[in-house]
Amino acid sequence: MNGSLDTIQFHPASFRDPAGRILERDGRILRVITGEAAAADFTWIRDSGTLDLAMQSGRLIATREIPAADVGLDRPGVRHVLEHARVPFVSYPYEWPFAALQAAALLHLDLQLDLLPHDVTLVDASAYNVQFLGSRPVFIDVLSLRRYEEGAIWAGHRQFCEQFLNPLLLQSCCGVPFNAWYRGAMEGVAGADLAAVLPWHDKMSWRVLMHVVAPARLQRAAHADRVDAGAAVRRRPLAKAAFAHILKGLRNWIARLTPRWAAGDGWTAYTRTHTYSSDETGEKQRLVAEFTGSCRPQLLLDMGCNTGEYSRVALDAGAGAVVGLEADPATADMAFRGASARSFLPLVMDAADPSPARGWRSAERHSFTERATFDGVIALAFAHHLAIGRNVPLDQVIEWITGLAPRGLIEFVQKDDPTVQRMLALREDIFPDYSLDHFAGLLARRVRIIMQQPVSAAGRVVFRYEREPA
Repeated sequence: MNGSLDTIQFHPASFRDPAGRILERDGRILRVITGEAAAADFTWIRDSGTLDLAMQSGRLIATREIPAADVGLDRPGVRHVLEHARVPFVSYPYEWPFAALQAAALLHLDLQLDLLPHDVTLVDASAYNVQFLGSRPVFIDVLSLRRYEEGAIWAGHRQFCEQFLNPLLLQSCCGVPFNAWYRGAMEGVAGADLAAVLPWHDKMSWRVLMHVVAPARLQRAAHADRVDAGAAVRRRPLAKAAFAHILKGLRNWIARLTPRWAAGDGWTAYTRTHTYSSDETGEKQRLVAEFTGSCRPQLLLDMGCNTGEYSRVALDAGAGAVVGLEADPATADMAFRGASARSFLPLVMDAADPSPARGWRSAERHSFTERATFDGVIALAFAHHLAIGRNVPLDQVIEWITGLAPRGLIEFVQKDDPTVQRMLALREDIFPDYSLDHFAGLLARRVRIIMQQPVSAAGRVVFRYEREPA
């Protein structure tokens, strides 16, 4: 034995389930099961073959049981040690495009429907239990699988609605992207808040009444001590067939939801206004393919990925996986829909305001920078949006981008470029140092410039660089 569990440094987000804590050791993702009831349920589900079936379907993360002594976890109270496959990049629901959250919701419901015939269910409905392998969602919390008890209510219904359904309805019914709201309220969109902004005709829908309006009213009544919600639920057991019917109804409804966008949002507007020529696009594609093919990054970051054109080029040239950042939710949604089954995950994120650390003690959900373990970065037609569009000093733009990965491509757009001129049309030019020479000098202070290649008649230049070894 190697001492007590108190000496183990578990992941700060795993405190919510003390029966099965997560830790990372030597690059491996491990789960330590200590709770007696959780261990009994895990053993029963494992021995029934249900765990293997869920993994074979691709809906549950690949998991294997390992001897505790092999990883130095043979401690009193440790009943099982599991090793989970790593996901390329940990993302959070408030960063997902509409189609990604929709896919995650459908995964959760499909997994529930798969498990029920085997007398297994999910004890919660946290969207944070879903991650992405490229654009494919996968469920990661093995301990959420528990034995089903006939007549039990769906304990995760409220959580499912707040973290999956309500954000989707906010976008689908109201045309309001859920990302900023969700980031500000980590547990999702409360039913009462959604009901307050839904159009009246949507609130008259029986599905909205059942899953949004009625639960919100019951919750308000319970908080005001006007009703014993627990007693009301206990008097009405939910048969397995009725539970499955609810899950199927939700699945059919969510699968039909489509996002509403304001006129001119996203890629439709972008394709009318961008200033790229086909020659410039072709040259950039060549540079991305050459860069990616030579260094073959396991995880590449595409900053300002738009609909993922250069991400797809990078994947074709040998990148293992690509994460894209796109500030516009409509464009990110189109990128996700176009990703198909490829190893490309576009996220909704404003680079001038990237996701901060969140949750308990600001450690439960890591900031974007804390999660940035990229092997390469491409930042094409991107830096000027921070430097000119958001007044971020050019040296800080370069410092941040080059700090995210040891090598990359970065493009400089001249001040007389039509795009920058449009950005300056309605504001004072307060950027006297914004020039190619100054940019190249700042870049050379931080990295080794390998190549400097003009890509357009307007003077756009792409730099390839590598950081010097520490």
